[in-house]
Amino acid sequence: MYREAKRSAVEWVESHRERLIEVSDVIWGYAELGFVEFKSSKLLADELEAHGFDVERGVAEIPTAFVATWGKGKPVIGVMGEYDALPGISQKAVPHKEAIVEGAPGHGCGHNIHGTSGMGGAIAAKAAMEEAGIPGTIRFYGCPAEEMLSGKVWMVREGVFEGVDAVLSHHPSQFNYASLSSSNANNAAKFHFYGKTSHAAGSPEQGRSALDAVELMNVGVNYLREHVIQDARFHYVTEEGGGQPNVVPGYARSWYLIRAPERDQLDRIYDRIIKIAKGAEMMTETRLEVEFVKGIYNKVPNRVLSELVTANMREIGTSEYTEEELEFAKEIASSYSDDAKLNSLRKSKRPDWRELVDVDLDRTIPDAWNDGEVGAGSSDVSDISWHAPTMEFSTSAFAIGTPGHSWQNVAFSGMSIGHKSLIFAAKVIAMSAFDLLTQPEVLNAARGELKERLGGRAYKTPVPPEAKPPLDQWTEKP
Repeated sequence: MYREAKRSAVEWVESHRERLIEVSDVIWGYAELGFVEFKSSKLLADELEAHGFDVERGVAEIPTAFVATWGKGKPVIGVMGEYDALPGISQKAVPHKEAIVEGAPGHGCGHNIHGTSGMGGAIAAKAAMEEAGIPGTIRFYGCPAEEMLSGKVWMVREGVFEGVDAVLSHHPSQFNYASLSSSNANNAAKFHFYGKTSHAAGSPEQGRSALDAVELMNVGVNYLREHVIQDARFHYVTEEGGGQPNVVPGYARSWYLIRAPERDQLDRIYDRIIKIAKGAEMMTETRLEVEFVKGIYNKVPNRVLSELVTANMREIGTSEYTEEELEFAKEIASSYSDDAKLNSLRKSKRPDWRELVDVDLDRTIPDAWNDGEVGAGSSDVSDISWHAPTMEFSTSAFAIGTPGHSWQNVAFSGMSIGHKSLIFAAKVIAMSAFDLLTQPEVLNAARGELKERLGGRAYKTPVPPEAKPPLDQWTEKP
């Protein structure tokens, strides 16, 4: 009975294929930035509600965050979906660079696919549970602002994920695999310097340059790079630097992102950067205000869930690509160098990477090879992984070597290659959720592995108690 019900989850996705693609494409067209995904989140929430889920909107004081729940009792299986876009990479679904609106946002990380695959998988799992009379709860988490603003960390702080037994998530990628790598913890902060304006030529002695403070801080941080662990990373931009060069800038602001493999390593580095900022304040006789934007943890992988997801991926099988799709991917691949593709494959550390040098679209489903590795990037999925066994797997949506957060990814995310990634992922989520609902031994093993990997470490929110979600980050920007 369970076997038939599990297959019915796949059949639900297949029978609703066109609607899922439509939802994904509509969100792709919305291309809304973090914490202002009003139309995207509403579309997903409304769709879940129409399929019988109870929807709580505006959770954790975030208007675009929501939780959709169906069923009752244990186990509670969570499914996550994201739907925020990236600034400045508007792109048509064509294999050459051509913006829809110059300077507008675009889905360069495929979150239109991400949110829809989670939604489709959750509804399909619910349909299978109904058919077989399976007890338990499916809970879909509508997660805004993964890019830079880390919506999930605020949801975790407010207890939104309490009581969940395991969590599944999906992300479009270049490969089909259930990764076992960790990720970097990070902090983001803005450094506001307040000085005194003055005529830069006529009375410079009366001015106190806030821009000098920003630049001196940058110099100090760049010298710090030599004296931190090798895997730490700092990135920054100057958001405000003054109006014109003949006026001493009375206000300037930088935005920093600091990464390290473990949360405790990051905390120590962040403290040193704060001291450098205070030093710049003293040197320039300006006034400093530090605005904590967000902080997240490093990810805790889970082999039990990786093996479960991989088995379901192989049972479903990947899609064939048409000649038109292969040509599309080939033309996209011509927009970056062969060296870039080789470097991308090498960095993946995938054992068989040499076999993919002449491949544009990967259809293989390898075992995860990267347990013990730390990915260069960061994700707020990590904060969930400290609370419950969590797996964010990948399905092939982009040509191998495609740079992340790029116009190329936007193009893939809005056409049939991205659609196939979406449908495949929704089926994997539905089957894996069903397994976790009906195989308590698997769920217990995943919990045991999480406990072992944590090794007695406890999660403490990295967000100060007085901090609020930065809901206004994009209100005055495209």
